[in-house]
Amino acid sequence: MASHSDTLVVFFGATAGANGGKLGSDERELILLVWQIVDLHEKKVGKLQRRLVKPDSVDLTDQCEEETGLTADELCKAEPLDSVLQQFHQSVSAELKSLGRSSYSLCVDGPLLIRQVLHPEASKKNLVLPECFYTFVDLKKEFHKCCPNAGLVKDLTLPSMLDYVCIPAVVDQEAGLREVNTMVLLMLHLLAEPYNHKFSTFETVNYKFESGACKTEAVDSETIIRARGLPWQSSDQDIARFFKGLNIAKGGVALCLNAQGRRNGEALVRFINSEQRDMALDRHKHHMGSRYIEVYKATGEEFLKIAGGTSNEVAQFLSKENQVIIRMRGLPFTASPQDVLGFLGPESPVTDGTEGLLFLKYPDGRPTGDAFVLFACEDYAQNALKRHKQILGKRYIELFRSTAAEVQQVLNRYMSAPLISTLPPPPPPMVSLPVLSTPPYIASGSIRDCIRLRGLPYTAAIEDILQFMSEHTIDIKPHGVHMVLNQQGRPSGDAFIQMKSADRAFMVAQKCHKKMMKDRYVEVFQCSTEEMSFVLMGGTLNRSGLSPPPCKLPCLSPPTYASFPATAAMLPAEAALYQPPLLATPRTPQPPTHSHAPTLAYYSPTPQLYMNMNYTTYYPSPPVSPSTMSYFAAPPGSLAAAMAAQTASAILPPQPGALVRMQGLPYNAGVKDILSFFQGYQYAPEDYSSLVGVSDQGRSLIQPKEWLCL
Repeated sequence: MASHSDTLVVFFGATAGANGGKLGSDERELILLVWQIVDLHEKKVGKLQRRLVKPDSVDLTDQCEEETGLTADELCKAEPLDSVLQQFHQSVSAELKSLGRSSYSLCVDGPLLIRQVLHPEASKKNLVLPECFYTFVDLKKEFHKCCPNAGLVKDLTLPSMLDYVCIPAVVDQEAGLREVNTMVLLMLHLLAEPYNHKFSTFETVNYKFESGACKTEAVDSETIIRARGLPWQSSDQDIARFFKGLNIAKGGVALCLNAQGRRNGEALVRFINSEQRDMALDRHKHHMGSRYIEVYKATGEEFLKIAGGTSNEVAQFLSKENQVIIRMRGLPFTASPQDVLGFLGPESPVTDGTEGLLFLKYPDGRPTGDAFVLFACEDYAQNALKRHKQILGKRYIELFRSTAAEVQQVLNRYMSAPLISTLPPPPPPMVSLPVLSTPPYIASGSIRDCIRLRGLPYTAAIEDILQFMSEHTIDIKPHGVHMVLNQQGRPSGDAFIQMKSADRAFMVAQKCHKKMMKDRYVEVFQCSTEEMSFVLMGGTLNRSGLSPPPCKLPCLSPPTYASFPATAAMLPAEAALYQPPLLATPRTPQPPTHSHAPTLAYYSPTPQLYMNMNYTTYYPSPPVSPSTMSYFAAPPGSLAAAMAAQTASAILPPQPGALVRMQGLPYNAGVKDILSFFQGYQYAPEDYSSLVGVSDQGRSLIQPKEWLCL
């Protein structure tokens, strides 16, 4: 049997759009194929064959009509691509048989025809290409070996190569025939003296994408692209099919996930060399189904960030070659490997039984509800996907195609992300407000002596929380229970509790997490007062980390500050005026007593929590002590005044004016309505019209001259 180097089939094609160096960049279909056999050993050529191909759309560009001389009428009479390819195979096989040859390779003028046109079009039309289209010789590279001074490979063209070796150009022939004759002349010239060239370098096209763990020791940035706009359900095989004809490195498709662990429509793809990457960039805005996909350059660091990992557990799981990976999401926390195998059923056998399952867990060993499953073939995986959203226990299970990179990425997210991220130190307080000895003070700090309750029933009261914590109630600080309310003043389902120590907080978080309250389970997280403060200001806190509150975002306008000077002491009556709107709303006051030393319990917020805010999403309710269930949200004015009268040293000079922000005004509220609301306080009536305005958020502002508590 002759080797491939003894027989080459010179192969040329043209599309209905761009040709030459831009062949295949516009997704246009093949309309012309021309070929001719060359016996390298005997230096003989076979019969020249030319076939027109009927595309699905016969709309030709002006450039195509000019270069090929073809018309839409001619193409309408042609045969489709599958029939022409069958004719090619039959014609070449018959001619080889007459020459006494049994095998051959294609020879093309650059890789674009094979990689960028033929394979992508066959993939879209679900055509199975013969084996000969997976191996070819690039004439430009072979010519460059013999004539390295002719220029760069990417700059070589058929006319320039003829020029370099002083061969007259072929003229007066139809498009396609002219190019094939030129290629044959160049090949025969390279076979002769003084070159005596041997065509021994063959390029290959991968039959299929190899999934598995990607080797990440060294990643060349010149081999990485970012694909954007992918359908959310796309798998690595779908992406490999989009880049059909180009060789992707093993495990070189990394699907990107968003902050919630779901796919965001992007993927990083690693090719075997920079030439393949450059051809991939030419597929920018090519289509996957009805969606066009954007393709951009990316870096090796970006790829490693998504696909890299050193987990031995994942490496062992992915060590099995050529497996189809399915991701299961929403598993019951008590689900065992046998439960999963029973759920998938005998028609979807898992590779190596329980060894083909990977359950993901948090760093503390608790299950996440996610798992990855290996299947030996596509049929088994398809059977498993039919179980999508079927019930296991009391939960429906989601099943998706997955990738090796996604396995590592999801595991990294669960294992490396702390329960609560470390926060920067809080900014210095803008205003120094006094804190009385009796009211509770939320000191800012990083000691994790607090717990967060998430998922509370909206009807839950303080008593329900105390019952939920049972024997741990004795470890709560006085006035340490803080319910979190939303903008409408309704329960948000969250609460913060200050414990006596970090150890107590940790114990409660471990023992009460996922414990039932009424008909709901409640999540319990250990946190610090600093993190609690961020949430009370409108930030979000979960296992993915902490997002800053809106008032801390740089895109917002500068915060509005109250213009009170810092003082060493302040009257309780005045301090009561600085409460946020919901905090200052008292419960029904208890009947006044005649005690000379009334007990006052009200919520005095820290300056860094509220005085530098220009936006509030959540409000804490007044703090509650487990031992003191009756309280006032603020001291009554008469009691505060009595206390002030008893403290001569606390007398302060008159305070200058300050801005007060009013939220929630009716849209038809006028100046008279606002002044009526402040009845009992002194303001400057001669210029109130200039002191009342509307902020850029639609809130009214008024500047009282002096505060008086009635």
